[in-house]
Amino acid sequence: MLATVRPIASATFRALTALAGLLIVAGCTGNAPVASPSPTVPTSTAPSVTASPTPPTITLAFGGDVHFMKRTDALLKNPATALGPAASILNAADLAMVNLETPVTQRGTAADKEYTFRARPAAFDAIKAAGIDVVTVANNHGMDYGQVGLADTLKYAADAGMPLVGAGSDASSAYAPYVTTIQGVRIAIVGLTEVDTYTSTWSATKTRPGLAYARTSDQLATAVAAIRAARAQADVVVVFVHWGEERSTCPTDLQRRTAKEFADAGATLIIGAHPHILEGAGWLGGTYVAYSIGNFLWYSDTSNPDTGVLRVTLTGASVTGAELVPAIVSRSTGQSIPSTGAEATRILDKFDDLRACTGLAATRS
Repeated sequence: MLATVRPIASATFRALTALAGLLIVAGCTGNAPVASPSPTVPTSTAPSVTASPTPPTITLAFGGDVHFMKRTDALLKNPATALGPAASILNAADLAMVNLETPVTQRGTAADKEYTFRARPAAFDAIKAAGIDVVTVANNHGMDYGQVGLADTLKYAADAGMPLVGAGSDASSAYAPYVTTIQGVRIAIVGLTEVDTYTSTWSATKTRPGLAYARTSDQLATAVAAIRAARAQADVVVVFVHWGEERSTCPTDLQRRTAKEFADAGATLIIGAHPHILEGAGWLGGTYVAYSIGNFLWYSDTSNPDTGVLRVTLTGASVTGAELVPAIVSRSTGQSIPSTGAEATRILDKFDDLRACTGLAATRS
C-alpha cells in the first residue's frame, strides 16, 4: 500500500526552510544555532458539537381477519405454511399483528348466533410461524364459546408465548396494552371492539373475564382512558379496533366519531377490521387511520376477495410511510396471495379511491 502524502502548509514550509538554512550555516562555521522560542498556539474554547443520532427506521405490518374453519382449519395440518404466501410480508416486519377472529378452544357451548367460530390450539403455532408478534381477540367472535372458550384462548396463548390484547381475566387486563421496545422506540398496542354483539355479557368488568369493548358511553370512556394510559408509557400507540358494518366500503358515522376520540386520546395508528372488505385510509390530523384492511385468512368464498397487508414505516416515533401491499384471498385455500401487475394496480387504485368517503386526508396535517 502506498503511503498517503499530504501537502505541508506554506508557513510551515518556510519555517522548515529557514531552519535548514541555519543548520547549513552552523555546519560550516561550527557554531550551533540558537533556537527561537515557539509561538504559543491558543487553545480553542469552542464547545464540541455532538451529532444527533439518526432516528431508527421501524416497519410495522398489519393483516386483517384470521380464523381456522372448514378450508382454513385443514391448513393447520402444516402450521408452518398455514397462513400462506402473504405471511412473508408479516415476517419481514419488525412487528406484525392480525385480528384473530376466533376463540382457540375445543370446549364450551356455542353462542346463540348465526356464525360461531373456534380453532384448535395449533392455531397459535401457525400464527407464530407467520412471524406475527401479537394478536387481538376483541371482536364479535372472541367469546363464541363463552367463558370456557375465552379461558382456553388465554391459556393457549400464554402456553405458546403469543401476546394477546383485547381480552383478559378482568377489565384491567382486557384493556391493558401490549408494550414492546424496538430500536429504542416504545410501542404500545391496544385491542378494542365496537361491534354490538353480546355487549353486556361479553364485556370485561372488574370481576368478570371478557373483551375490551368501546360500544357504550361507559365502555368508550374506559377505552379512551386505556389509550391515554398507553400514550403515557409509550412513544407510539396502535389501536386495533373491530368496528363498522360488514361489506360496507365506507366507515359509519360511529366509526368516524370513535376514530376522533381515539386520535384525541393519543393514538398514533388506528387499524380497523370487521367489514371483511377494504375501507379507505388516510390522515386524521396527526393520526393515521385505516378503517378496514379486509380478510387475511378466510374460511369461505367471497365475492370481494381484494385485500392486503398494511405496511407502516416509523422513523423514530413518527409515521413516515403507510402503504397497502395488495393481495387476493384465494378461492381455494382462503389464504392471502400477494398481487402483481395489473391486479395489484387495480387494488391500489381502488384503495386510494375509497378514501373519498372517509373524511380522511391524503397527507398529514
